[in-house]
Amino acid sequence: MNTFIAIVIIFGALVFFHELGHLLLAKRAGILCREFAIGFGPKIFSSKKGETLYTVRLLPLGGFVRMAGEDPEGIEVKPGSRVGLVFDAENRVKEIVANQVSKYPNAKVVTVERADIERELIIKAHVDDELSETYPIHPEANYVQDGMLTQIAPYDRQFGSKPLLARFLAIFAGPLMNFLLAFVLLAAYALTQGIPVNESMLGKVVDGDPAAEAGLQKGDRVLAVDGEAVNTWEELVIVIQKNPNEELQFSIERNGETVSVPVTPGEREGSNGKAEGFVGVYMPTEISFLGSLQYGLEKTGQLTVAIIQALGQLVTGQISIDNLSGPVGIYKYTDQAADEGAFVLLQWAAFLSINLGIFNLLPLPALDGGRLTFLAVEGIRGKPIDPQKEGMVHFIGFALLMLLMIVVTWNDIHKFFIQ
Repeated sequence: MNTFIAIVIIFGALVFFHELGHLLLAKRAGILCREFAIGFGPKIFSSKKGETLYTVRLLPLGGFVRMAGEDPEGIEVKPGSRVGLVFDAENRVKEIVANQVSKYPNAKVVTVERADIERELIIKAHVDDELSETYPIHPEANYVQDGMLTQIAPYDRQFGSKPLLARFLAIFAGPLMNFLLAFVLLAAYALTQGIPVNESMLGKVVDGDPAAEAGLQKGDRVLAVDGEAVNTWEELVIVIQKNPNEELQFSIERNGETVSVPVTPGEREGSNGKAEGFVGVYMPTEISFLGSLQYGLEKTGQLTVAIIQALGQLVTGQISIDNLSGPVGIYKYTDQAADEGAFVLLQWAAFLSINLGIFNLLPLPALDGGRLTFLAVEGIRGKPIDPQKEGMVHFIGFALLMLLMIVVTWNDIHKFFIQ
């Protein structure tokens, strides 16, 4: 249950901040954002604030910001149709009632001759045999059908009307927010747990392990081991790992005095499968606000480079697709991180956030990176690609991504439950 809660919180945060990036930059560009959604499928919660409907949907597999103009608007006022017009105080049309007009007693029922709700914002219509009149439309008017209100989107509020740079930033802001989130999480970890200090001073000493049994204490500075000078934490770790079950003479500086302490490292299996020594001490840390910011920035950069290198190895065949993890694998790894405590979970969330940012920047159809690629091509050729062709490419790309997800999920099931 704890793992499920952790998954919901982590993925909810990752998706929320990703979509928030899209929303903020789109709104700043003046794009009408119809919906901000966490999840897909049926709505389980919705609340409208201003122009945007905020929803939580049943399937927690991502999210979206529905911007006007990205898809066909679906609002059409055809010549010959009879509609009801509701006016504001300045005699501008504020509601276009497509049907069930009888429910709107204040509406003026007209027969449409011509309507332009994107550029001219007018409706030319007549009542019975009267001469036609031209009615101005409020730029934030609503189109009402079956009692449901949909705000119209004048062309200058649509995604495609904005400068190339504004559209690029609105798309790029999603992945960027994932990198910023990772930075904040890692900086918060460093601020609460301390920043690792690469020197030969001892941090926390684990009770019952060889260092504690030998009398070593937190704050001891290791000057030498068996007469060999030690200046950094890495040098100390290397000496200990090379000598399992071998007594070592630690030269320690404690309270201004130098003492010699015999320590016999224990033995355990290392990450390479071979035996290595350990004594049960942690790297020293220090609390620093500015240092935490630097740690968050550096660690985000290091993880980003590592993930990109792994992707390169996947493309070149050095890493098999079997090593990829989908929802099942992420659930299992999150379970392990949750067992190790909140701070390990914090680091894992940062790692997942960077993964999400990088994945979305891949130049693949249906991903943010694919959309950015189309925008880059538009910038080079000087005109946009046909929306129908772009939509078809994204549709095919989405289908292929779903196929990849099925393959990866099957690999996870086989890896964790069948083998």
